[in-house]
Amino acid sequence: MLRVKVKIRCKECGERFVLRGRKERGVIETGFKQCVCDNRNSFDIEEDV
Repeated sequence: MLRVKVKIRCKECGERFVLRGRKERGVIETGFKQCVCDNRNSFDIEEDV
């Protein structure tokens, strides 16, 4: 398990979030569920280097 910084951008309203998550076997888990605009599905997620 590796702790990583993750950038999440909502594709619907453009809101941005920076979170810490866990990366295990190439999969990043942050616990992020939904944007403030109630979007639950459409996000750009990238690992911050």
